[in-house]
Amino acid sequence: MSLSIDQQIQLLSRRCERILTEQDLRRKLEASAKTGKPLRIKLGMDPTAPDVTLGHAVPLKAIRQFQELGHKAVLIIGDYTARVGDPSGRDSTRPVLSGAVINANAETYVTQIGKILLTDPDHLEVRWNGEWLGAMNLLEIIRLASRKSVAQMLERDTFKERYVSGGDIRIHEFLYPLLQGWDSVIINADVEMGGSDQLFNNLVGREFMKEEGKEAQVVMVTPLLIGTDGVMKMSKSKGNYIGVTDPPGGPDGMFGKIMKLPDALLENYYTLLTEVGREEFLPRIQSEPRNAKADLARRMVAWLHGAAAAEAAEAEFVKATHGGVPDQIPEFPVTKAAKKLAPLLVQTGLAASNSEAMRKMKEGAVRIDGEKVTDPQKEYAFDKPVVLQLGNRKFARLIPG
Repeated sequence: MSLSIDQQIQLLSRRCERILTEQDLRRKLEASAKTGKPLRIKLGMDPTAPDVTLGHAVPLKAIRQFQELGHKAVLIIGDYTARVGDPSGRDSTRPVLSGAVINANAETYVTQIGKILLTDPDHLEVRWNGEWLGAMNLLEIIRLASRKSVAQMLERDTFKERYVSGGDIRIHEFLYPLLQGWDSVIINADVEMGGSDQLFNNLVGREFMKEEGKEAQVVMVTPLLIGTDGVMKMSKSKGNYIGVTDPPGGPDGMFGKIMKLPDALLENYYTLLTEVGREEFLPRIQSEPRNAKADLARRMVAWLHGAAAAEAAEAEFVKATHGGVPDQIPEFPVTKAAKKLAPLLVQTGLAASNSEAMRKMKEGAVRIDGEKVTDPQKEYAFDKPVVLQLGNRKFARLIPG
């Protein structure tokens, strides 16, 4: 990619809420162009759950742009910092995960980010921060902790809000930004990418690099992608996320989840996850939000799963929402004995409870092979596979045995 420095900064700024500082970024890009030495672009990810989400994809897309400009991504898998727990955006202390869970989650990350980043050795370096943080002794950790005062830590929004409200702040939570900042020193980061909730942590890394006599990293933070609930940031712990490896089709696959997004999120998603210009997507969002949502869903599925998968996922979604049965639905074994439907609706995950299942039946929202069933007390026996349906988008196939 042959672009002027101004064009590069314009490209890299699209997803950025803040760049600290743009002059430093310009200087680093100019130096790299003269020397041919690629910049090292850091992103840290704690494996607190097995899924990489579209929220992670926002800074990852910006890093991909750096890679296409000839620079190197340095992905820090936080196998050690995950044991401490990132307090960013938390109103309570994050539960501590076991090493086995962290390691199992981490193993999935590299594969998933390969859907977004270039993964050859010239463009990607993967490091585990347990490599250096796990080797620190108590005295070294105390010295690291001595670099910040309690007053400085309480300037951070997360801690300030908890302190003012009388919430708990555990001492180990103060260590998290210090450990993340030390990662930058160890890997000699030129730029650190992250969501806007990581600004404090990233600035600690910038300060530590200066204190260590190194050239300070540029901090680039992206806005937070709002989750599928339309309220909170996309989060694995809140369950309001879309995973980059979510199946493309089906009512609960990637295409279906995007089609369920509140209209108010479309501008946020188009800006942060696509390259479509505002002049193109804004009129469509304002006049045809459903079509804009379908366009967004096609783009996301094609990006992460391929064009053929996007076409198939859309066809499956249309079929499901127009009364048809999707081609791929979960299957559940059942006995041939007569039984009431409510427990089956719960067993298959179509309803959360027997009471909800019975209410939905009375409302006429439950069907067997397309036929409405409304009597919660009636028993049904199955001698062949049937499709159990709740509403327009929830399906399960019952297999008698």
